[in-house]
Amino acid sequence: MKEIVIATENAGKLREIEESLQGMGLRILSLKDFPFLPPIEEDGSTFQENALKKAKTVAYYTGRLTIADDSGLEVDFLGGRPGVHSARFAGQGASDADNNYKLLQLLKDVPPSQRGASFRCVIAVANPQGEQKWVEGGCRGIIGDRERGENGFGYDPLFILPELGKTLAELPLQEKNKVSHRGKALAALKDVLEDFLVR
Repeated sequence: MKEIVIATENAGKLREIEESLQGMGLRILSLKDFPFLPPIEEDGSTFQENALKKAKTVAYYTGRLTIADDSGLEVDFLGGRPGVHSARFAGQGASDADNNYKLLQLLKDVPPSQRGASFRCVIAVANPQGEQKWVEGGCRGIIGDRERGENGFGYDPLFILPELGKTLAELPLQEKNKVSHRGKALAALKDVLEDFLVR
């Protein structure tokens, strides 16, 4: 069974990726399995830069094939913010609740017609030899005026999919993985991953 490292400590993200990679015969590890790793500063200006940096760094230090994602929310009314700063929108060390509160405050009197947003996800894969590739997935929606749903994490409780009338946090994991930005990127990742696994 081949080992692969998911370069995250985010339990929600790890769960989604594990679900998507089921049946590939992989033993999945995360950053929690490698406490000696140095912290990786996500200082890139794009999701792609951050995902590639994480994947390459973790593959180098662990000696294992690694996948890493960087994803975020781009709100039309805010000119694409928070973007690559989504996880720390309300400041360094901000919680999901802090970030969601800040977003709701910034959109307080904005009508639904102007609350369009995109979730974007870039997933990079790298091996210890320095080879790397990346894929991308996206998802359009509307930012709600309150949190809804107990599933998911991050901005999921605010992100409404108009075609379903539900937030990402109201969807079961398998259903979410079919429509979300990360789910779409993970679907694209499978072919790329197969190529790395046979090397």
